[in-house]
Amino acid sequence: MSEMNRRTFLNIATGAWVASSLSPSMAATEAPPIRIGLIGCGWYGGVLLDAAYKVGGVDVVALCDVDQRHLRETAEKLRQRQGREPRTFRLYHEMLAAGGLDAVFIATPPHWHALQFLAALDAGVHIYCEKPLAYDIRECQAMVRAARAHPDRVIQIGFQRRQSLAIREVRERVQRGELGQVRQVDVQIHYTAGLLDSTPQDPPPELDWELWCGPAPKLPYSPQIGHKSWRLEKEYGHGHLVDWGIHWIDAVRWILNADVPRRVEASGTLVRYAGRITTPDTMTAVFDFDGIPVVWRHRLWGAQEYDPDTSNGVFLYGDEGTIFVTDHRWVFIPRGRPAERKTTEAKADLARLHMEDFLAAVRQRRAASGTVSDAYRSTAAVKLAMMSLDLGRPVKWDSKTHEAVGDEAIRLMKRDYRAPYVHPWRGEPWAGDTAERRDERAWRVS
Repeated sequence: MSEMNRRTFLNIATGAWVASSLSPSMAATEAPPIRIGLIGCGWYGGVLLDAAYKVGGVDVVALCDVDQRHLRETAEKLRQRQGREPRTFRLYHEMLAAGGLDAVFIATPPHWHALQFLAALDAGVHIYCEKPLAYDIRECQAMVRAARAHPDRVIQIGFQRRQSLAIREVRERVQRGELGQVRQVDVQIHYTAGLLDSTPQDPPPELDWELWCGPAPKLPYSPQIGHKSWRLEKEYGHGHLVDWGIHWIDAVRWILNADVPRRVEASGTLVRYAGRITTPDTMTAVFDFDGIPVVWRHRLWGAQEYDPDTSNGVFLYGDEGTIFVTDHRWVFIPRGRPAERKTTEAKADLARLHMEDFLAAVRQRRAASGTVSDAYRSTAAVKLAMMSLDLGRPVKWDSKTHEAVGDEAIRLMKRDYRAPYVHPWRGEPWAGDTAERRDERAWRVS
């Protein structure tokens, strides 16, 4: 892409965001509204609804949650916003069976994603599902197979950073070779975790804790593993890398055009929060992406950063210079010419842009930009790191069979479901790679 075309692309993209942030698009207002059902009415379910309303052209007609308070509060907000209350359901399969939906948003914890995703496919609706794709790798593989069998369904996974103008421009420059050979990538998100009470106690009366746990192990309830805070619990969110770091691992994969890493080695421990969370508050993982080491680090206990501006983002080290990129900004430092450092600001509403892409894809019957096969690869990458942590050794990946190498690692690709739930993976050998990557090429930035 020439410099003129690059600038044109950024101007168009930025202008489109500014225009669409002021009012719903003409296409959205003229076409019939897309009828939405939301599964999971907590914090991030609300974020998705807000993004959809900013885009416009939607009608939220159904809500599902295992917490009656969440249902009531979200229904009331929607009554005020759209003049009527949506139908409410405790069970997602009852909501899907009731019909009247064009698309569903899945905003539940990841241990529920696979079953809800597959049920939505069977119900014939389009799907926006939050990341990670699922809790274990075998669930992800079952989801990719099912999506492949329904090519008419639009599927978007919540990797909003693929809409970042900063990340897109960095990707273009790396792919054009302006950084030379990329030799190493460092990725990090350091912050102070806000922990809640981890003492086992009775769940709130409005919350069906049995149903919330679903196919995952049923642990005693505490606020620290309940709503929103489940992210650092091993059995539900599986930790900071899987929950938040996956955004950057996905972005790095996209920038480098990389597949699943061929080898991952991780180490980590609980430095400050032992007894309060069950995943590392301090962790390092090294991913081998076709010979390029990608190093992930996190600290969750509030160390004073040397430069807080780089506590959340990616460093790319190449023969011709270094790039740092975060959501709305990127910095280029030419090799040997540090005084020529250049910073580019590129602010945008990523949640809104990602939702806009999904809703436009539904209307146009085209692939959305966060494909299920890409989400599978990014989820597999971070899960391999957690497998390495559990095994205390590196884990290798066979890109032909789509399996970890070694019986111990293969067993960790699948977690047994709690009865009466049935895991969707049936043990079929991987059918190949061509079909599942076809949809990715259709939307990638040239």
